[in-house]
Amino acid sequence: MADFAGPARRALPPEVWDFIEGGSGEELTLAANRAALDRIRLVPRVLSGGGCDTSAGLPGALAALPVAVAPMAYQRLLHPEGELATARAAAAAGVPFTLSTLSSVPVEEVTALGGVTWFQLYCQRDPQLTADLVRRAEEAGCAAVMVTVDVPSMGRRLRDLRNGFALPADVAAAHLDPATTRRAAERRAGTCAVAEHTAESFARTLGWDDLARLREQTGLPLIVKGILDPGDAATAAALGADAVVVSNHGGRQLDGAVASADMLPAVRAAVPPACRLLLDSGIRGGTDVLKALALGADGVLLGRPVLWGLAADGEAGVSRVLELLAAELRSALELSGCGSPADAPWLTTLGAGR
Repeated sequence: MADFAGPARRALPPEVWDFIEGGSGEELTLAANRAALDRIRLVPRVLSGGGCDTSAGLPGALAALPVAVAPMAYQRLLHPEGELATARAAAAAGVPFTLSTLSSVPVEEVTALGGVTWFQLYCQRDPQLTADLVRRAEEAGCAAVMVTVDVPSMGRRLRDLRNGFALPADVAAAHLDPATTRRAAERRAGTCAVAEHTAESFARTLGWDDLARLREQTGLPLIVKGILDPGDAATAAALGADAVVVSNHGGRQLDGAVASADMLPAVRAAVPPACRLLLDSGIRGGTDVLKALALGADGVLLGRPVLWGLAADGEAGVSRVLELLAAELRSALELSGCGSPADAPWLTTLGAGR
């Protein structure tokens, strides 16, 4: 999948490449996500009887892979079809597509494509706007709501600040009031207009009561994204979360935060088996998926490689990225002696943050 990074970079304006590829601060956590996955070693089993089924149960879906496309904003920055191209490719691959609150395409257009759509929610300062977004996702036919809890404000992403990054006039958050989204296109030197817009729009004082209220507002599976602390994961599960995403936001929030993969075993031990566990941040291949499964995850979210494929070749590029991931995962499962993702927790891992 890394082969798509070069063509994507060449296809994009430098400031857009920095927006999707960069992390916060000195990008220490961005690098740590890869280092954590790279140091994990698997002990394969033999004479397992052969056969391999890559399908897995995820919230609201039986997926062809233990993978969902991560929520990523403003995809029309990368390709004219934006989220529509990505969603079609995800549907063809049989994996859920997570649509961001900051999508540049409305949820109704995405769910009309027929795939499994999860709606990622950023809680707004006005609680009624948050409730309206949840209801809109339900009415559009989304299969789950994924609430992101690690963005009281956007991390200091130095690439964006140095670039004075702002959205072009033809790209905007399709689910938010146009009167407020205009701020994201107001370019000023030394600032990131997208960060200033989110600071004005997102709730900065969320607490556990807000999560409990959200649980009451929707009957859809509730996925809580952005948890690293095992105690936080246990609290989310106790309040009714159907799944937790162990995530440091791809290294884009607190720089110096622990790598997501390092926290998987402790979080798995902290939540009941019924609470599904997903890993986000750093996945770059099928062996990474297997490592996440071996450490206790039920699946992963795939982020930046999807955007590389989208920028390089639209829907066809995303489809190829997902095809490569499926082939790599099947190979990794077979070579490790696993007949399915459910067998992966029996593998011994070395170098993991246990």
